[in-house]
Amino acid sequence: MSSAAQARAGPGTQLALATLAFTVCFYAWSLLGPLSPDFQDALDLSDFQTSAMVAVPVLLGSLMRIPLGWLTDRDGGRRVFTALMAFTPVPLVALALWHDSLGTVLVFGLLLGFAGASFAVGVPFVNGWYAPERRGAALGLYGVGMGGSVLAGLTAPRIADRWGLSAPFWVATVLIVAMCAVFLALARDAPSPRRAGPAPGMFAALTIFRTSGRAWALTLFYFLAFGGFVAMFLYLPKLLTGVHDLTKADAGARAAGFALLAVIGRPLGGWLSDRVGATRVLLVAFIAVAVLALTLAATYTAIAPLTVACLTMAVALGLGTGAVFKLVPEWFPDRVGAVTGVVGAAGGLGGFFPPLIMGIVKSATGGYALGFVLMALVAFACLIVLRTLRVPRRAEPALAAR
Repeated sequence: MSSAAQARAGPGTQLALATLAFTVCFYAWSLLGPLSPDFQDALDLSDFQTSAMVAVPVLLGSLMRIPLGWLTDRDGGRRVFTALMAFTPVPLVALALWHDSLGTVLVFGLLLGFAGASFAVGVPFVNGWYAPERRGAALGLYGVGMGGSVLAGLTAPRIADRWGLSAPFWVATVLIVAMCAVFLALARDAPSPRRAGPAPGMFAALTIFRTSGRAWALTLFYFLAFGGFVAMFLYLPKLLTGVHDLTKADAGARAAGFALLAVIGRPLGGWLSDRVGATRVLLVAFIAVAVLALTLAATYTAIAPLTVACLTMAVALGLGTGAVFKLVPEWFPDRVGAVTGVVGAAGGLGGFFPPLIMGIVKSATGGYALGFVLMALVAFACLIVLRTLRVPRRAEPALAAR
């Protein structure tokens, strides 16, 4: 192999390609959140209908992570990621052309959820290129692709204001098609030992969830860490415009700032997990989320404490997402894709239900305090599970090695 070919096939290049692909997929997947105030005005939607519209792409994106993670274990990330990006323009074009009723937005938004399943493809793809002691940082850097939601929050409302509601979906279509072509041309699966016998079926690969409490613990942790990030990012524009009368563009920019800090926190969480242990990072993250959620329940009607609490929570959630995926390949090295799929699905569902609950809470009580209290209770549940979980020694680096 020539030196140029070796460089193209190296871990750094593959990590960059996967991160860019994840970024553009997340950009597409996140569009309905920043655009929700525009859709609510254009379609005269209730708070609950708006919440459902925002949550629908999260639902399919969550569920599809399970089969796509397993397919990546079986067929390789290059093939699965390329196929996923080749499909994603279909719902984007449909939303650009037909978004004049809630029904069409819900149907095509559901299909857009496939783009959110990209996370479960990239984790095993990247994992194969790195040694165990570097996987926390590598997977954390891959998680920076969550920044696609930052870009969506910053750009989609402004694009829609200037060129109409169709324009953001056309922009996302162009980005996805271009990235699909680049990924197909340059991406390579990591060399791996030849498998003895046929690959296990999807349900056989998931039997670990019948016997391992640690596998279920990871789903709970990611339900809060990633689900909390998605839910807060998607619902913040609605909260800020409805409670504090901010403009749509201002609310989208503030939500993007929240997402940016979570994106920065993710690789930091992976890097810290390589050095001090993932469970220590998770402990700090869960305590912070619990305290901050209770703070929001009491103070969200005042813009200053709302801003401070949200931005601090973004960092805590980012640290938690990075730490969870340090543990996945350590605890389940031979089933990274399959376990990632289920854990990622739990995180996606963690982003699906809270916006709906927030809509119900707002309709029933006239405020959002109860929703934040429920978030704090989930964080306390994660703390209890984390403290009672028996962590194998190899999951925590020796202090002397630091």
